Amino acid sequence: QVQLVESGGGLVQAGGSLRLSCAASGRTFSSYTMGWFRQAPGKEREFVTAINWSGGTTYYADSVKGRFTISRDNAKNTVYLQMNSLKPEDTAVYYCAVQKPFAVVTATPSNYNYWGQGTQVTVSS
Repeated sequence: QVQLVESGGGLVQAGGSLRLSCAASGRTFSSYTMGWFRQAPGKEREFVTAINWSGGTTYYADSVKGRFTISRDNAKNTVYLQMNSLKPEDTAVYYCAVQKPFAVVTATPSNYNYWGQGTQVTVSS
């Protein structure tokens, strides 16, 4: 069982920045592939980005490429999402999720075994 707790969401103006954090329980965090997803009202959950267990491989949705950066600190059992140049269409609840140990990075939600409760990001125009 892995527990994930997101933080860092909030209200920001278009063009601004936010950094989300996701703290994970468990002693094997350094072996997990981690991902960020988001869900806007009335829309399906969509992939944002993911990072493999070592941090050496990352994968981004086209909609956030060049604006968002995923990183991880295995010593702190935490994965981060730095979001810059935010747009109103980035408004959503953001979720972090974890795959099984040493999994290949993927954008498919069903490949993720555990999910956090989500944190709201609202970007005003």
